[in-house]
Amino acid sequence: MPTRETSDVIVIGAGVVGAACAHYAALAGLSVTVVDRGHVAGGTTGAGEGNLLVSDKEPGPELDLALLSTALWTELADRLPPSVEYEPKGGLVVASDATGLHALRAFAARQEKAGVVAHEVSGDRLHDLEPHLAPDLAGGFHYPQDAQVMPAHAAAQLLRAPGDRVRLALGEEVTGLLTGADGAIRGVRTATRELHAPHVVNAAGTWGGALAALAGVHLPVLPRRGFVLVTEPLPRVVRHKVYAADYVADVASGSAALQTSAVVEGTPAGPVLIGASRERVGFDRTLSTEVLRRLAAGATSLFPVLGGVRAIRTYPGFRPYLPDHLPAIGPDPRVPGLLHACGHEGAGIGLAPATGQLVAAALTGARPPLDTHPFRPERFDATAP
Repeated sequence: MPTRETSDVIVIGAGVVGAACAHYAALAGLSVTVVDRGHVAGGTTGAGEGNLLVSDKEPGPELDLALLSTALWTELADRLPPSVEYEPKGGLVVASDATGLHALRAFAARQEKAGVVAHEVSGDRLHDLEPHLAPDLAGGFHYPQDAQVMPAHAAAQLLRAPGDRVRLALGEEVTGLLTGADGAIRGVRTATRELHAPHVVNAAGTWGGALAALAGVHLPVLPRRGFVLVTEPLPRVVRHKVYAADYVADVASGSAALQTSAVVEGTPAGPVLIGASRERVGFDRTLSTEVLRRLAAGATSLFPVLGGVRAIRTYPGFRPYLPDHLPAIGPDPRVPGLLHACGHEGAGIGLAPATGQLVAAALTGARPPLDTHPFRPERFDATAP
């Protein structure tokens, strides 16, 4: 008779959010099984740029989550191997004219009241930070708290660090949730076996809505496609994460239509990563030449030097989008034992550690490090308060 495979908690999804949930649950003393139909960082995480940002967030619950994660990433960088490539390089948001700079100034003033560090940079001093920036920009704001990691390595190391408290079940798709007579979670069913636990965490990223549906609950996660354009390896042409002011508006928008804004950053390995685009087209991975044209044009408008550089590849990714732009984090009162950790859109890598801490606190009954009410999973029900 086969051995019954049991753990304290099952995390569905081996992206960086699932890895962080497993990491902090294990640190809290729980045994964790991480199940994924693919491999570690095989979904949204592997297609991400690794941004850890506070600069693009309005004051409110998401910024609170980002500030907590900023502190946690700094601590993780001291504990995890160098392969995570944690780089506290800071961000630089630039405006092309006085109107845009005025809007950035007002935005930064609101952020500073919430704990963000932002320094205004006049147009004639931008080149002190980025020597290859286009001339005649009106100015910008430098955000020293912004950072970057290598997302796939970060997810892998978060899973590896707790040792045998975290077990991986990769290449296994969850086909159903096991429940008891009282409707409470008892584990998951895959195509080949059953795994048992009194708690299941939905960290399935863009598939979080489908996973919730297996439990009979509504969570309206939708994929929002984006492309990244990658250049040939270069000397450090771009020192910070640099983006145009309209990127902030695009992040906050709920439009399904194509939106692009110039986002450019270098990497320790040499290639420059160019974004950003957003559109809701389901899971269509078809290459869009119009998106690539816009990305290239936006990048060269900020950094003319990139006009003579080869782009060597491009790839799409799908951000897990929820209508109010906040992730779903924590226990689902509709199904005892089910927790959610998904819907972070394009900020999942940055928000992963705080999400993991919130989930671990819920699992162990500890006091959460911040107010979880804005992230409650049931908020999209018509009767939700």
